[in-house]
Amino acid sequence: MIRLYDKGVFLEDGTKIVESSNMSADEAAKNTIAYSILSEHNTSGNMDELKIKFDKLTSHDITYVGIIQTARASGLERFPIPYVLTNCHNSLCAVGGTINEDDHMFGLTCAKKYGGVYVPPHQAVIHQFAREMLAGGGKMILGSDSHTRYGALGTMAMGEGGPELVKQLLGRTYDISRPEVVAVYMTGEPRPGVGPQDVALAIIGAVFEKGYVKNKVMEFVGPGIASLSADFRIGIDVMTTETTCLSSIWKTDETIREFYEIHNREQDYKELSPGSVAFYDGMIEVDLSSIEPMIAMPFHPSNTYTIDELNENTEDILRDVEKKAEVALDGKVAYKLMDKIRDGKLYVEQGIVAGCAGGGFENICAAADILEGATIGADEFTLSVYPASMPIYMELIKNGCAAKLLETGAVLKTAFCGPCFGAGDTPANNAFSIRHSTRNFPNREGSKLQSGQISSVALMDARSIAATAANKGFLTSATRQIEKDTIKKYKYSFDSNIYANRVFDSKNVADPLQEIHFGPNIKDWPAMEALTENLVLKVVSEIHDPVTTTDELIPSGETSSYRSNPLGLAEFALSRKDPMYVPRAKEVKAAEEQRVSGNDPAASLSEIGPILDAIKQQFPDADRTNTGIGSTIFAVKPGDGSAREQAASCQKVLGGWANIANEYATKRYRSNLINWGMLPFLIDEGELPFSNLDYLFIPQIRKAVEEKAKDITAYTVKDGNLKQFTLHLASLTDDERTIILKGCLINYYAS
Repeated sequence: MIRLYDKGVFLEDGTKIVESSNMSADEAAKNTIAYSILSEHNTSGNMDELKIKFDKLTSHDITYVGIIQTARASGLERFPIPYVLTNCHNSLCAVGGTINEDDHMFGLTCAKKYGGVYVPPHQAVIHQFAREMLAGGGKMILGSDSHTRYGALGTMAMGEGGPELVKQLLGRTYDISRPEVVAVYMTGEPRPGVGPQDVALAIIGAVFEKGYVKNKVMEFVGPGIASLSADFRIGIDVMTTETTCLSSIWKTDETIREFYEIHNREQDYKELSPGSVAFYDGMIEVDLSSIEPMIAMPFHPSNTYTIDELNENTEDILRDVEKKAEVALDGKVAYKLMDKIRDGKLYVEQGIVAGCAGGGFENICAAADILEGATIGADEFTLSVYPASMPIYMELIKNGCAAKLLETGAVLKTAFCGPCFGAGDTPANNAFSIRHSTRNFPNREGSKLQSGQISSVALMDARSIAATAANKGFLTSATRQIEKDTIKKYKYSFDSNIYANRVFDSKNVADPLQEIHFGPNIKDWPAMEALTENLVLKVVSEIHDPVTTTDELIPSGETSSYRSNPLGLAEFALSRKDPMYVPRAKEVKAAEEQRVSGNDPAASLSEIGPILDAIKQQFPDADRTNTGIGSTIFAVKPGDGSAREQAASCQKVLGGWANIANEYATKRYRSNLINWGMLPFLIDEGELPFSNLDYLFIPQIRKAVEEKAKDITAYTVKDGNLKQFTLHLASLTDDERTIILKGCLINYYAS
């Protein structure tokens, strides 16, 4: 089904895989699609160290306020490139009084003032609008959402934390070493009932744990692509984020040309294909005809099984998930799945088809066809469907698929990302939800561990969700449910008037006289210090899970309403993982505030006095004029998942100076730490010379950063003694070092 090559390979004429070639690997690597696009957007003149300028930017309403506030504090006068502000996360306006709609009015007035585009709530989810209106062959788009992926349309897109968009808004560049490129070589044709989520989950399950494509570009090639519709390709592509790859790009053809024609943008199509001989650093070979309907069980998209496998081994697999949950949930709630077995079959309480992954036209039409003439029943099982944009919704009404779904008892809702991050269709306690959406991390369905509430999400394709719904909630593979011709082909017509009549487009013309709407919850970033000569760090949280997601660092869901308020949001930091993190971090921050004011830090935190005394014995030059006091956390592998910068900025505004990890799950989380002036320390696996609540001393850290040191001498400070150990700093660009030295990106630009 899926084969991973253990070394680089050559691809000849886009179809023939060979292990060697007359052309060198270095030369042939220049013939990948990815290389050509990166080359066209690189401004450094050095293809090994890239400085990328993007063509367009896009954000949604839990990220754009912080981004624009950061840019304003750094000297923003106008948006230099098209910047689209969508509203698909806080769009319910149901939490926090007026503050969500205040964010939207902030976005609209900023689009007018700085020359942007504003997409009102319920019109489209961020990525569907980008597909319909922004993507272009050979272009690059940067978005502040991790699922910024438009590779199927020939656009190399990347999801990053907000500070990376700030850099683009201020005319700076996205600086990375040239990424490796891994081919996804497709053959065959999917069977009826197999959808894009099935293919995506099969790939994720094969590569995630191995880190096979981590921080690399996935390039989709091979004859199997021709068998896939544009919607099918898009559905696979958006899920590449869950492999931890950097970006994606696909070979384009007449199918993609037709997509642009349908959307009245034929001029934006560009034929893309690898050169006659192209070298890839790895290859994932996918036989589409062998893919079966898949399910990703809680609590990660890589926890994959075929649906048939789950139905055949239900008890064993559910018990295994329960055991894994004990670790993932820290035993904080009673978690069970075995009660989902009814009459020997697995019963689920909820089905959701939504967002940038599930809400596509073909997915919903297929679900309607499978459900035609059926009913979801009047018991616990519910089914909600969220078309990804109003143009899709309109077409479903015109072709009758909306009526087919409504007749079954399903509910059609507007374009909204809530089910993907815990702000919509929250299931009952201990309920089991199957979703064609992007993630199934803990709490993504809206659970609150601190209140004893937990439910589960499994990821599936819309086709098998519909088959399950037709069987009143008993898990069913679509290939077991349908006849060959059950799923029909529908012609899609895009009605651009829906956007023309509602979306504000400045046409890149700024109005400097426009006043910005500020609500009471929109707050400026607090002042942040430059890096001091020495650092004292208190470890205020220690996490030993194999992977720590950004949702565990700063929860999604109901906290989203506070994302325009840095200090307000910070109150939720690590709340679902370590409720003591915030009060501990605040205690340390209070000591630092005393130090900065010229007072004795021990006046706020008495335990710091003996720590500073012990340090002074061995380092007499270290005093409160040159030694900052801050907090840090240790996590084995933090940062999987969302691009939200708040996973780092919340730590920063609470006095965090660093993270310590064995590795960072994604490039974007590490970048977020750096852009908020936090040191992304590494420590060797198996070596942990400190425990939670211990103090660490790092002498001459500022000098180490300035001199590009890779190995950093540090000390644990305990019982009046200092014990030496080593931290590491992986490569930093010159700008990244300067940002850390200045204390954050805002300070960097202010200087």
